[in-house]
Amino acid sequence: MIINTGMRTDIPAFYSKWLLNRIKEGYVYVRNPYYRHQVTKYSLDSNVVDCLAFCTKNPHPLIPYLKELDNYKQFWFVTITPYGKDIEPNVPDKKQVINDFKILSEHLGKKAVAIRYDPIFINEKFDVNMHIKCFAKLLSELKGYTEDCTISFIDKYEKVKRNAPNLRPPTKEEQIAIAKAFSKIGKQNDIVVHACCEQAFLKDYGLDITGCMSKEIVAKAINNKLDSPKNNSKRMECNCLMGNDIGAYNTCMHFCKYCYANMNQELVKENMKKHNPSSPFLIGELEKEDKITLAKQQSWINNQISFL
Repeated sequence: MIINTGMRTDIPAFYSKWLLNRIKEGYVYVRNPYYRHQVTKYSLDSNVVDCLAFCTKNPHPLIPYLKELDNYKQFWFVTITPYGKDIEPNVPDKKQVINDFKILSEHLGKKAVAIRYDPIFINEKFDVNMHIKCFAKLLSELKGYTEDCTISFIDKYEKVKRNAPNLRPPTKEEQIAIAKAFSKIGKQNDIVVHACCEQAFLKDYGLDITGCMSKEIVAKAINNKLDSPKNNSKRMECNCLMGNDIGAYNTCMHFCKYCYANMNQELVKENMKKHNPSSPFLIGELEKEDKITLAKQQSWINNQISFL
């Protein structure tokens, strides 16, 4: 099975000490985001966790502790965009993030790390040509350090409309122009460019739409074949093995304007006051009304080494 750390928050960036404590303890408690007293207990035993998956804008806090994660096969998505502090207030300097990406690649192998260049939006500074220029520079810097890059276009959730009214999704014509150029740039740098949960027509312009964390990509990252169940994504267009996420909404302090996981900054700051690095919960402690259920976990690896 897959343990995912990055769909609801950025654990490497803000909760690395907590994660390392949970790994030492061997388990984690996760609240149902919609029914708070429904709690799932996940084992972090590397014998049943086939892949520890990360999605982060800042892997730096975990870089000194990579050897402590070596018992796990891993897959890392590192989001690297060209945006500044007006859009991503607390994301570190991108040169540092790129350098940390290279360290991850050298430690784990280039098949276990991938770039995320998303979300792509259009505003007064970032038009199609600017995105093409920035994307070309990024992939040229990371050529040889990865085989995969995922892009997606901004979704105008109500939170995003409220926090970033000046950001708009690219039109269909702009998406086509981006897809053509990005696909060409990817080929020049030996990197496959995937489109995440986007329209199928983008395949006609060179993008891979088979999934950004698909069974095939995870198998390649961990160098094992997987007998995994059908993907458990809530989105019909998604073909990815998202796994079981141990994060929590309203806990990411990057405060990106396009964020879908935070309701508002005040709630995040209140939740941070409840964070205890020694707690089995990311936020808070065990409550009297909590009902704990043990997750049904088993390895999906069929023990045949894959030479992908």
